[in-house]
Amino acid sequence: MCKNQIHPHQPSQGKVAGDIFKENTILANPVAGLVVGILATVLVQSSSTSSSIVVSMVSSGLLDVASAIPIIMGSNIGTSVTNTIVALMQAGDRNDFKRAFAGATIHDCFNWLSVLVLLPLEVATSYLYRITNIVVTTLKFRGGQDAPELLKVITEPFTSLIIQLDKSVITGIATGNESLYNQSLIQVWCEASSRQISSSSTRGRLLNCSSLALCHLGSSGNVSTAMLQKCHHLFVETSLPDLAVGLLLLAGSLIMLCTCLIMLVKLLNSVLKGQVARAIRKVINIDLPFPFSWVTGYFAMFVGAGMTFVVQSSSVFTSAITPLIGVGVISLERAYPLTLGSNVGTTTTALLAALASPGDKMASAVQIALCHFFFNISAILLWYPLPCTRLPIRMAKGLGKQTAKYRWFAVFYLIMCFLLLPSLVFGLSLAGWRVLVGVGAPFLSLLSCVAFVNFLQLRSPSRLPQWLQSWDFLPYWLRSLQPMDGLITRTLQCCNDRCSGSQEERSDMPPQRKTKAGLGNPSLSFLKELSLPPKPSSCLNSESAHSATRL
Repeated sequence: MCKNQIHPHQPSQGKVAGDIFKENTILANPVAGLVVGILATVLVQSSSTSSSIVVSMVSSGLLDVASAIPIIMGSNIGTSVTNTIVALMQAGDRNDFKRAFAGATIHDCFNWLSVLVLLPLEVATSYLYRITNIVVTTLKFRGGQDAPELLKVITEPFTSLIIQLDKSVITGIATGNESLYNQSLIQVWCEASSRQISSSSTRGRLLNCSSLALCHLGSSGNVSTAMLQKCHHLFVETSLPDLAVGLLLLAGSLIMLCTCLIMLVKLLNSVLKGQVARAIRKVINIDLPFPFSWVTGYFAMFVGAGMTFVVQSSSVFTSAITPLIGVGVISLERAYPLTLGSNVGTTTTALLAALASPGDKMASAVQIALCHFFFNISAILLWYPLPCTRLPIRMAKGLGKQTAKYRWFAVFYLIMCFLLLPSLVFGLSLAGWRVLVGVGAPFLSLLSCVAFVNFLQLRSPSRLPQWLQSWDFLPYWLRSLQPMDGLITRTLQCCNDRCSGSQEERSDMPPQRKTKAGLGNPSLSFLKELSLPPKPSSCLNSESAHSATRL
């Protein structure tokens, strides 16, 4: 069975990721490297795959360690897209969706905040490069066996029957091997044991083991040069291109994922109720007795790191706890240290894989793995020890409230943070530093000013001028999502055949009922803006008045 495999839905995205990493001259720009790490990891939905490509480029000399560090940071962000998608499966209930989306985006907020602080620090001081270089040069590493593949033991027998892919093709494209560009990612010839190749009728002859290489059978009947046999999976004889196979597997995997998640959510909702839910919440969310209550979060980090090491994927672990957060079994405050521990746990697996590298590649592979490890440790020191520094929790709660109020905001957030914004920054970085700084610096300055004014409006409004103590002087669409929500609601619902019937029903509504419902009443619209609104009415009046709210 072939060892170099990636996820079954990745034959089309894999070559795209390889092409992205091939442009190593662009990756010298740290901002471009960060964005490349995000986009490549989102494409393959696996930080281990993108990290392995980076390690291969560093070990082959095409990319230096300093330029690879921003890519590793980007892969840390890109891997959090999976649990954000998982949270969308709980959109049926507003309260569950609010908790689930907050639990998923707490990983995003932590990674984004960490990069915003540590990437400029790394560019200015190279502290990650210096620390890991000291560790690598001081310690004497010895190559060992392959890293343990605990989860693959369960999943690989099933996935290998569907498709087997050759990850070395992606790595070869990334390292500049143009001869592999037109080669299919679908594995045709796989490794076989000697007893499967042994044959008394083929002794002393040449076997055409593949179209690319020959293998020789000695007098004993065993293969002396290579042991290959034809793979056994659904697409071994397919004539479809890699793109078509990738789209088919992507559609099938998404259908299976959504089905399993919906069934999981329904099962959790039916089981975790009443006394069972209260007992589980009490066990999971309880703190250690005083004076060791402060140790509880760090113990949860060790649990998250250990569980991630077992499943060998931070995406799997965080996606597994997201439905539990949605149904209220795990609190957001307890999920935060579990997520941080998961970030550390996924780096230990990469470190074990680096220790299994050949001697000439071990130093660079270990250094990159250590960069990932120390990056997450630094981020934890920034955003966890002091309660006042746990900004990701407050940010995630705010995103959860907005998502519960406007459900379309979840899809908008997903597309904006993981596709449009990275693509825009990558395009600006291609134009050069001057363009990137000229566009990015004013935007970041404006964003910082808005955040600072919001903080003063909340904590000490008397320090601000009278006109700046609220955002009432701004147009309504700049300080509220309600106009956008009305536009999206009208666009979606007016396409329905029932739209005209809803308009007639509203026109026939008695005035007393209209007043009770708050239609056309600006003050009630303002209160509705601040609370969780019911399902929006179809074909809302676009000219209805709205009161001002804070940004």
